[in-house]
This record gives sequence, C-alpha cells and structure tokens, in this order.
Amino acid sequence: MHLLPRPAGLFVSILVWCLALAGSAVAQTPDTTRRRPPIQLDSVVVLPDAINTKNWLLLDKDIQLELDGAVRNLYNFKFDRAEKQFRSLRRRYPQHPMPYFLLGLSQWWKIVPSNVQVKLYDRPFFAYMDTAITKAETQYKADDQNYEACFFLSAAYGFAARLHAERKNWGKATVYSKEALNYLAKSQEANGLSPEFLFGQALMNYYAPWISDNYPLLRPVLLFFPKGNKQLGLQQLRNVADNGFYTAPEARFFLMKILYNDENDPAAALPVARKLVATYPDNAYFQRFCALVCYNRGEYDECEKLSRDILDKLNRGLPGYEAVSGRYATFFLAWLHENRYDDPAKAQDYYQRCIVFAESTGDTGPGFYVLANQHLARLAADRRDVATARRYYAVVQDKADHKSSEYREAKEYLKQHKK
Repeated sequence: MHLLPRPAGLFVSILVWCLALAGSAVAQTPDTTRRRPPIQLDSVVVLPDAINTKNWLLLDKDIQLELDGAVRNLYNFKFDRAEKQFRSLRRRYPQHPMPYFLLGLSQWWKIVPSNVQVKLYDRPFFAYMDTAITKAETQYKADDQNYEACFFLSAAYGFAARLHAERKNWGKATVYSKEALNYLAKSQEANGLSPEFLFGQALMNYYAPWISDNYPLLRPVLLFFPKGNKQLGLQQLRNVADNGFYTAPEARFFLMKILYNDENDPAAALPVARKLVATYPDNAYFQRFCALVCYNRGEYDECEKLSRDILDKLNRGLPGYEAVSGRYATFFLAWLHENRYDDPAKAQDYYQRCIVFAESTGDTGPGFYVLANQHLARLAADRRDVATARRYYAVVQDKADHKSSEYREAKEYLKQHKK
C-alpha cells in the first residue's frame, strides 16, 4: 500500500525544470549539434587544505555543538525552541546564510505534515529562503571558492523551487530549480570536506535515472542532466544519514521514502523509520510513515501503538498533528478492529472518522478515502443493510481508479443489488 506522496524535495524541483522545458523539448527533434554536455556530479574528493574554510559555519564544531539541540527540536516539531536558537545565531552572524536557511527550514516542516497543503507559512518560508539566497550570493561573489555558500544556494533554491511548484508558480519554480542544480554542481568540489556536501549530490545521483525511468517523454530534456547512478546515490545517502549533522535527518527522511516507495523494500525502510521516530517522537510525518510501513509489514502491535499515539497528540493539539495524520491513524485502527479484534462496531466508527478527516482536507481520491468507504460497504453488506452498502459502494465506484479491484468490486455489488 503506497498511500504517501511520492518522494519530494530537491529532485522534485529539478523535475519541475524538466516539466517546464518538456513542452518544447519533446515536441521537436533535439538539435544534436547544439547540445551542451550534462553537468557532472561524480564523486570528487578534495583535500581539506586545498580550500580555505575559514568562517564556514557549516564545518564549525562549536556551532554544531551549540545547535545540536536546536536541530533536534526542529525535527521534533518543537519549533519555538528551535527558532529561538536560530535567531540567536542570526544576531551573531547577521550576514551569514545559515540562520536564515534554518529559520526557513523550520517553516518548511510546519508545512510538510499537511502534505504541503497548508499555506499559512508560505510567506515567512519564502522570505527566509530568499534572504539566505541573498546572503549566500554575496559570499559567493566575494569568493567563488566558497563552497559553503554554494551549499546554501543550492539548498535554499531547491526548497523554494519545491514550494513554488506546489503553488503552481511555474516561472519561479523553473528559475529556482535551474539555480539549485547550478550551485549543486559547483558545491561538489567540496564533498570531501563533509558529508553535508554529499546530500544534494546523493539525491541527484539516485533520481536522475528515476526520472528517466518514470518519465520517458522527458528523456530528451534529461540530456542536460547528470547521468546519475542509483546505487551510488543510495550509498551516498546512507553516508550522509550516518555521518551528517545538519543534513542527516533529511537524508534519513529521503532514505526511508526511497526504500519504501521506489525500491519497494519496506523491510529495509522500517529500521530507518523506527530510528526517525525514536529520535523525533513528536514528528507527525515520521510517525505516520512508520505506522504505514508497520501496517504493510504485519507489525500490527507497533502500528496500533503509533496510531493511538498520533490520535492522542492530535487531540492535544500538538504541532503537526492534524487531519492528514488522523486519516492514517483512524484507517489503521479501523482495519485492526475489523480484522484482528473482530469488532465491527469500533471498526465502523474509525472508518467513518477516517472519511471525515479525508473530506476535511479534500483527499477524497484513491487511497484511504476509497478504502474506508469500501470497508464500510462490506460491513453493511455483512449485516444485510443493502441501502447503506449501496451508498458506500457508490462512493467507491465514483472515486476509485477504474482499473482497481475496489472499482470492480463496487460495480459488481451495485449491479447485483439494484434499487
């Protein structure tokens, strides 16, 4: 069951660029005499003493020690505490991009749990990322070997491009994506200095072939892209997840989603998800993803515990716990009461709550919404309540993919049980 959004982040930003160019690229035969070579993102190791890293906060161990709690608070959704420390960093380093980027990242993770639907934090997010870009551009213009500035430029442009794409600001999404890729290529020269610099490269190495495999019509456009290497990308991502500081949580986040969604390896995804939940127990996204993997792996005790915890935190109003997470938790609990505890009454209640959560966010397509209606229809059919079963199956027939088993089941029941 793959009910979470497809992996997103920097690679989606680059894909936006592909989509923006695809109309003209696919509609005509590529002019092979004018192709520019793809940007190379192979692994390059540079000796630390070959680059002047003075004043690079990214590599400053004292700053890392100071911000360790802040980074943990950010990913544990204790945003006020994290932002207090980021603002303190900004007061001391007002011309450096790092504090602005971290403040922007905090806004980003307020948006993520809603599957990027909430727009309340868009303005401060873009303001912080644009400021980080401005500060980093000033540093890069002063020293074109300041690869720390390239790192922040690539990251800030990439995150901003992603949200611009979600908001259908295609012009800005395209420009920002191109800039993200440009500075990512430049920052590779410092990837021997710290795992932080490998993060963007790891994503591009993995997703360049992924885009080619999943979007064959865009292959002419991908001539402009790095060739990529999926296995190297996974290896680099694991390296960052194990050894990075600022980028380690993001690397684990992507690794978890890649293993589950793209590698179809939930067994490998589960320990990554468990580690994220153990480290950041109040992160709603990590919890619901882990609950999903547990559900698919048959780890029902753990799935139930996570789901009940999600609903408890939602009822208490903890940051990030809202209708999307509620939709996941109620579906899992409904299924468990139906199939594990043989309690159709409680199962019905949870399925109905799942539908309410889904409708409140407009998520009424294939997925939990259709499945909840299907199970409610089955429960009604079991107690020979044809009218109720027809009502739920009508929703399934209307909303399900016409090639799906849910659609076929609903169509057959409605055919056999006419009004």
